Amino acid sequence: MRAKREFRDRGSTEVAVLDALVDRANDGMSVFELRAAVEVDIDELEQALSMLKQDGLIVVESGANETVIKPDERVVPDIPTDEDDDAQSIGEWLRERLPF
Repeated sequence: MRAKREFRDRGSTEVAVLDALVDRANDGMSVFELRAAVEVDIDELEQALSMLKQDGLIVVESGANETVIKPDERVVPDIPTDEDDDAQSIGEWLRERLPF
């Protein structure tokens, strides 16, 4: 499942993090699980998580054993998205090709 469309106008790492978290919205993910799912270096992941936290799009829950990161409720679609994950919107296509 993918994050809601209105939250997809961010950097590619931030969108990848949101998508990974939406897939596991109930359980959340640790930083290590996110790093494996998003496949970026730790510095880039840390920066993306910082921006998402600052914008209130993720929730960080610290437990006794580990810290779990979950998407904010407004990021998760009400109904599962059946969109092809490989399909690309025109906006995404333009962002990849034009320097901003």
